[in-house]
Amino acid sequence: MTGFDANVNRRLSAKLHRRVCLVLTEDSLLAEEVLARKKLSPEVAGRLSDKVILIRPGRIEAVLDELRKMGHTPQVVGKPGEPRV
Repeated sequence: MTGFDANVNRRLSAKLHRRVCLVLTEDSLLAEEVLARKKLSPEVAGRLSDKVILIRPGRIEAVLDELRKMGHTPQVVGKPGEPRV
């Protein structure tokens, strides 16, 4: 039996998040800074990777405002409520 065959019956655990926004950072250090910020950490729903943070539904504007106060210039790719193409 190969290593692949031994893993066939294993289950992968996944969590589904709906209506969250993603914040993609240029590096993991900025993501850590966001998570450490007292005003931002309650808005975080989770983390997809070392550079990608999930933001709770309806909280993206507060996060964008706080990022601007920190001196960052976030770029918004899509706005909540816009149809997905």
